[in-house]
Amino acid sequence: MSTIIHKLKPNSGARKKSKRVGRGNASGKGTTAARGTKGQRARTGGRNRLKQKGWRSLLLSAPKLRGFKSFKLRPEAINLDKIQAIFKDGEKINPQTLLEKKLIKKIGPIKILNGGDLKKKLEISGCQVSKLAKQKIEAVGGKVI
Repeated sequence: MSTIIHKLKPNSGARKKSKRVGRGNASGKGTTAARGTKGQRARTGGRNRLKQKGWRSLLLSAPKLRGFKSFKLRPEAINLDKIQAIFKDGEKINPQTLLEKKLIKKIGPIKILNGGDLKKKLEISGCQVSKLAKQKIEAVGGKVI
């Protein structure tokens, strides 16, 4: 049997029919049409602007949030002296090794800065490196990939 466009229909239970209210008392949802009795909310359009009345004073008294907060992740900064103290000569440094040695809290953007001296030959990959830090690393014979 081939599918013909006029014979297509959704699976049973895929589309829920809305409850028909206000169709007479015999339907079980007549008279007040499931709106309770009297009052503003029982009327058509009665739920409009009810929120404004209670919330207005709260909104006015709340402090205004000024400025701008960026969602862009800022890199975690690590100085060369910390790397000098923890890593051995000839080791490879990447975010995973920094996490293992507990220099960073989680893997994300990382930047190595020019704080302190470096005397070990290291190979750095997967991290941002400042200009002066890169010069120090390359001067000792290390590599920045």
